[in-house]
Amino acid sequence: MADTDKLTSEVKTMSLQNGENTSPDKSSDDFISQWGFPLPDLYKLALRFYKEKDGKAIHLTYKEKLRLVAYTKQAAHGKYRNDVSPDVGFLDVVGNDRRQAWQSLGDMSKESAMVEFIKLVDSQCSLLRPYIEAHKAENMEKIKKQREAEEQRRREEEEKERKRLEEEAQRQLEMERKRQIEQETQIRTALNQQTAVQFSQYASQQCPGNKQQQEELIRQLQEQHFQQYMQQVYQQQLLHQQQQYQQLQQNMSSVAPTTTTNNNPNVTTVITKTETKEITQAQQQQMQQQQQPNGPTSVPTEQPDTNGNKEDHELPPLAAASMWTRKDIKEFKESLRKDKDSVIKIGSGETVTVRVPTHEDGSCLFWEFSTDYYDIGFGVYFEWTVEPSNAVTVHVSESSDEEDLEEEQQENKVDVEQGSKQDNRPPTDEIIPVYRRDCHEEVYCGSHAYPGQGVYLLKFDNSYSLWRSKTLYYRVYYSR
Repeated sequence: MADTDKLTSEVKTMSLQNGENTSPDKSSDDFISQWGFPLPDLYKLALRFYKEKDGKAIHLTYKEKLRLVAYTKQAAHGKYRNDVSPDVGFLDVVGNDRRQAWQSLGDMSKESAMVEFIKLVDSQCSLLRPYIEAHKAENMEKIKKQREAEEQRRREEEEKERKRLEEEAQRQLEMERKRQIEQETQIRTALNQQTAVQFSQYASQQCPGNKQQQEELIRQLQEQHFQQYMQQVYQQQLLHQQQQYQQLQQNMSSVAPTTTTNNNPNVTTVITKTETKEITQAQQQQMQQQQQPNGPTSVPTEQPDTNGNKEDHELPPLAAASMWTRKDIKEFKESLRKDKDSVIKIGSGETVTVRVPTHEDGSCLFWEFSTDYYDIGFGVYFEWTVEPSNAVTVHVSESSDEEDLEEEQQENKVDVEQGSKQDNRPPTDEIIPVYRRDCHEEVYCGSHAYPGQGVYLLKFDNSYSLWRSKTLYYRVYYSR
C-alpha cells in the first residue's frame, strides 16, 4: 500500500509541473508547424496509434500508462469530475491510481493534455512520426485528387459553355441565312410571275417542240433577270445617295449664317481633321439628338461650320451583310505573311479601325481575316462621307472609349472669340455589331453591297484583353 501511495505522489508532482509549463496556444501552433496537422486531429491519430501498438511497438511502465490515461480523461472532459469518473472499490488499486492521476492534473487545459499525451507517446516510440507522415501524405493525395477533380469539372463546364455559345452563334447564322434565302426566294418568285408569259413565248420561239430546252432557257432567262434586277437596285441606291448628298450640299450653301463665319485657316484645318476621325457610338447618339425637328442638323462638309437650322434628311437603309468561314487558315496566313501591309499587330487594350473607301468601279466590298492563337472582336460600320482618295488607311486607338473622352473634352472647351461650333462629323451606320470572333480557328469572310458613296470602317477590337496582343492577317477587295 505504501508503494502505491508513493507512485501516486510521483505522478501528481510530475503532472502538475507539466501543466504549469505548457502554453496551449503556443504548443498548438508549434505542433501544427512540426506535424502538419491541427492539434485535435494530431491527438486523435496519436491515440489511435497508441491503441494499435500498445504491447507491440510500445512498451510503457505502469507510471507512464497512468499518465496517458490521465491525459486522455483531461482531454475528453477537462478537470476531474465525480459524475464522469467510475466508482472504484477500496481494494481497486489501479482504479484509485487512475483517479488520483487525473485529479493531479488540476486545471490543465484540454489542449495542454493533448500536447502532453502526444509528447509522451512520441518520446517512447519512434514509429509515431512515420505513422503521422504517412497519414499526412495520404491527406495531401486526397486534397490533390479533389482539386484535380474540381479542375476537371470546371474545364468540362467551360467546354460545355463554349460549345453552347458556338451552337447559338451557328444557329443565329443559320437563321440569318434562311432569312436571306427566303427574301431572295420572294424576290425571285415575284419577278418570275411578272415575266412568266414573256419568257415562255420567247422560249417557244427559240426551241419549238422541245419542252426540256424551253424549261432550261426559261431558267437561264429568269436567273439573268434576277441578277440584272439586283444590280439595278444597287445602282439606284447609289444614285439616290449621291443625289441626296448633293442636295445636302446645296441646302448647306443656301442657308444664311447667323454669326460671322470663321475664315481662320487654322480653324479650317482643325475641322478637316475632325472629319477624318471615325465616328463613335457617343457621336451617333449626339448626332441623332441634333437631328430632332427643333434642333440643328449636322451634315458632312469640307467648309467651316456655320450655325443655323437644317432640314432632316433620312439616309437610305443598309442591306444586311453576308458572313461565312473557311477552314484553310494556315494557307491564308502564309499567303499574307510576305505583305507587310496585310499583317497588323494589335496591342492589348487597343482597337484598330481599317478605313476602306468605296471605289467608283466597285459595287460590293469583301473582307477576309484571321489571327494567331486568340480571338478578337470584329464589326463593320459605314460612314456617309466622301473621301478624296481610294487609299485604305489604318487607325489605332488605345481603347474604344478613347475617342469619346476626346470629344467630351473638345465639347467642354469654349472659345469666346471663335464662338461655339457644331458637331460636323458625318453620320455612321452599323452594318455588323462588334462581337468576339474565333478567327484563330477559321478564316472569317464577309461581303456587303455598296449602299452608296462613303467609307467602310472595319473595327478589330482588342480592348477587352488586358495582357495579350493579337497578330491580325486581313485582306479587303471589291467586285464590279
